[in-house]
Amino acid sequence: MLFRLLRPAIFALDPERAHGISLAALKLLPEGAPAAPDGPLASQVAGIAFANPVGMAAGYDKDAEVPDALLGLGFGFAEVGSITPRPQTGNPKPRLFRLAEDEAVINRMGFNNGGMAAARDRLATRKRQGVLGINVGANKDAADRVADYITGIRTFAPLADYLTVNISSPNTPGLRDLQGDRELANLLGAIAAERQAGDPPVFLKVAPDLDPDAPGRIVEAVVKHGLAGIIVSNTTISRPPLHSPHAGEAGGLSGAPLRDLALQRLRDFRAVAGDAVPLIGVGGIATAQDAWARIRAGASLIQLYSAMVYRGPGIARQITAGLERLMSQYGFDSIAAAVGTE
Repeated sequence: MLFRLLRPAIFALDPERAHGISLAALKLLPEGAPAAPDGPLASQVAGIAFANPVGMAAGYDKDAEVPDALLGLGFGFAEVGSITPRPQTGNPKPRLFRLAEDEAVINRMGFNNGGMAAARDRLATRKRQGVLGINVGANKDAADRVADYITGIRTFAPLADYLTVNISSPNTPGLRDLQGDRELANLLGAIAAERQAGDPPVFLKVAPDLDPDAPGRIVEAVVKHGLAGIIVSNTTISRPPLHSPHAGEAGGLSGAPLRDLALQRLRDFRAVAGDAVPLIGVGGIATAQDAWARIRAGASLIQLYSAMVYRGPGIARQITAGLERLMSQYGFDSIAAAVGTE
């Protein structure tokens, strides 16, 4: 109710400024307790106990400033980043656009963040309550992008419950080339060689804009090199019909117009992965029905970000309450039992 009253004022602000204000507000508010780890939506994925399957996607908390505050909003896990080895300012402003007519966002942020050292020091003081994912990326001017990802693995392995290797942002030139066969094999092979016993599981985040045989090739590489899961998917460079005057802006599109493409891409990965690799569904999820469709299509977990721009900070609790009702309606005793049952 409060968000609905404040939304016109928030939407009158520049989107990037509004985002900064939301982070500042979360720092000031008393942190709520993380979701109960033994509730009806609890599950085990990649050896991690998740209180519920609804996570905050990377991109909101780029510098790992408020992960515990996000968990206090009812999210079952929070993923921070993407974080690069060295600080970088990202692309020139304006670079974030609110497409209100479409409940969408276009961004070309370009991995703007304060670097791994600052995030590491910040996270070293947290109490480790609730599941934290850390999303690592490569600097735009990196001479060796594989080395940048290895630096991320080394830096954050002691602090994360899981790590995400993000090779799917459209806003760093050439980054998506790492999804090619040879490049992906080199990257995942280097990560496998670097990991030590007891390190957290590693997920791979992929783009929705893939050729038809890409899911099979990616799943094969993930299984071969022992990664723990695949996040499907990042923002899209495609443009379905849009109504906003910002529709022509360059960058990655997220929010409601991404829903159908992201759902189809999840189905494509599920068709080749089966139960061999856990999948995390992302893109256009705004309601319990959206989350339920993604779970039934094969996602063990789901993430959102753009929907919170339009629905407010209560969205995690709204979706988890709806998922509990849907579980009961369809006769499932656990959320895990519903995965892949469409």
